[in-house]
Amino acid sequence: MAPALAVAEELAARGARVSFVTTPSQFARLQGTWEADALEMRGFERRLLARANLRTLFLLAAAAPRTWRILSRRQPHCVVGAGGYLSGPVVLLGALRGIPGVALEADAHLGVTNRLLKPFVRRLCLSFPIAGLESEKFVVTGRPLSRRQLEASREAGLASFGLIPVLPVVLVFGGSQGAQSINRACLDAFATRDLAFQVIHVCGERNYQEVRAEVERRGAPVERYRLLAYTDHLADAMAAADLVVGRSGGSLAEIAALGRPAILVPYPYATADHQRKNAQWAEQGGAALVVDDAALSADLLGRLVHGLLADPSRLRAMAAASRQLGRPQATVQVVDEIERLVKERG
Repeated sequence: MAPALAVAEELAARGARVSFVTTPSQFARLQGTWEADALEMRGFERRLLARANLRTLFLLAAAAPRTWRILSRRQPHCVVGAGGYLSGPVVLLGALRGIPGVALEADAHLGVTNRLLKPFVRRLCLSFPIAGLESEKFVVTGRPLSRRQLEASREAGLASFGLIPVLPVVLVFGGSQGAQSINRACLDAFATRDLAFQVIHVCGERNYQEVRAEVERRGAPVERYRLLAYTDHLADAMAAADLVVGRSGGSLAEIAALGRPAILVPYPYATADHQRKNAQWAEQGGAALVVDDAALSADLLGRLVHGLLADPSRLRAMAAASRQLGRPQATVQVVDEIERLVKERG
């Protein structure tokens, strides 16, 4: 949802009318701020004969006439698919009506929806270069980020989290749902009474109570070990950090745009192992170290973090490489492509 909102904000700033088609659960979040319609839809299970896929087929059939009515009422000049399963029927039916389509791909491989939409869209905006996708249709823009994300600063981040400017800061997070392996390694490595630097540990709401009890039991100083279930200000935390430890999903675009060195632990069960591909892109660019989830331990994490913090010149080199990989103009470039297609259509 974040890339779609970033693109919507940029379009609105340029005077465009933006209308969302979203799930019922996201509809309430958008209502009152954006023009929106809700469409009930779900993705297919990986097992082709799974019973849940019958319901998905039913929802897909039911969504078609409703999507057609939404397109008739909204009369868009362009349809943008943000990569989720809901993009499929909206972009496809838009193409059947002659409305140019743009699809966004967040990872280093094409997801199922975008593979299906590839013949029908006019532009497919990629977050990473993907071998075999080099024609005019495919544009490597980077992952769209909001102005708020891009404007995050170290000073504001330090103030927001009440951190001490002269002490190093390590941000540890495991994605929106948290990650048990990362949480455990972080606790065992850093939740100690003699912590010599500062940690912002975003552990996920699902694990928060358990992790909090463990931090308290170990006596980690609260002014140095900042435990959060979740934060709406992840970009501020990244901007404040000297080093980031986390997964390599959508947040990798933020890490690179803000020029932060990282230790990446790809989620091992991601579709098509895309998080590993994302992480390898950062590692090959000199911006990150990559650790397999199965190999992650408190000892390894501690050695890597302490080694990097003790080597400022290496951290600076990784930060410069990260900034080089970052694409802070991604949102602007995506919107430029949308405007170009609208003008071509006339």
